Amino acid sequence: MTEATGNARYGEITADLPVLDEAFELGEVRECSFLSDGLMNGNWRLETAEGSFALKRIMDVPLPLARRNLAVLSALGDDGLPVGKARLSSIGDAVVEVADRGYCVIPWTEGSHLPGTALSIGQAGGLGVLLGRIHQSLNGERLAVLLPPGPEHVTVSVTTPATAHQEADRFLSVVAGSENRTAFDAEAAAALAERKVLLEKYGSECPAGEVAVGPVGWTHGDVQHRNVLWRDGEIAGVIDWDRIRVRPFGEEVARTATVQFGGEDGFLDLERTAAFVAGYRLVVPIPVPALADAVERLWWKRMSDYWQLVFHYDRDDHSCNHLYLPAERFLAWWTERREDVQEAFAAMP
Repeated sequence: MTEATGNARYGEITADLPVLDEAFELGEVRECSFLSDGLMNGNWRLETAEGSFALKRIMDVPLPLARRNLAVLSALGDDGLPVGKARLSSIGDAVVEVADRGYCVIPWTEGSHLPGTALSIGQAGGLGVLLGRIHQSLNGERLAVLLPPGPEHVTVSVTTPATAHQEADRFLSVVAGSENRTAFDAEAAAALAERKVLLEKYGSECPAGEVAVGPVGWTHGDVQHRNVLWRDGEIAGVIDWDRIRVRPFGEEVARTATVQFGGEDGFLDLERTAAFVAGYRLVVPIPVPALADAVERLWWKRMSDYWQLVFHYDRDDHSCNHLYLPAERFLAWWTERREDVQEAFAAMP
């Protein structure tokens, strides 16, 4: 057996693997390969006597919630959605705990992650259709026991311009106080100065209230290219179901489009965004005002949020450094083209 444990913080896998092998009844584990794509959890590919599996150390949600989410996956699979059902342990548990560490195992799905414009227009529309089917299934009768109906309306917190300014100043102070400034520090300082200019100019246009417009329900929470697998031009699997919760549907539509077709590229592909939205609305007839509200709320969230800097400076976690500057470029691009973006999200099926 060969083991590639990758990041040192996942090194426990060497000691935990024999326990997991026995608990999940995998037979002989012939290879264990660390997967570097995951941002929040530890992930490996296992080659075993029983087949190929994805092994995940659950680090981003409490283990009871992970168990609930894995049960949801089983029901979604029964609904015909392209998801992997968790392998149960010898005592029927989808999560095996070793010391304070929790793991799950799901059959390996062959496929590739296709970011941004790697999708054709037709595939972009197909992704929208799939997101609509996910929302339908999560809120259907099959899952009513695991996911009971939520409220008709939800509130979405809105960071005030003053708070956003204060947070920018806080990070600037952290950078200024660094004894050994790095290239990232210099880039962050420059970007924070530009963000303060945007806040000064557009702060008065932040959302006026916290009640989101439009339908709400159970959602995946992170549908985007890192969590969608394609094979032979079709969607082969949707992974990473850690963030299932009730949200405005428009919020997930807007987030999926802007992460899938923008963000890391520094701009939003409007043609593919329109195809994606039209595909979604074929399945879920969400009204344009709900999408418009969600898009403006997401724009302001990006304007007032600094999550990559929280990771870097507050948590000493540099795994998302590469996402920071592209996100800043995207924010500037989006801010200059808000009407064009809104038009793309108004696309008809």
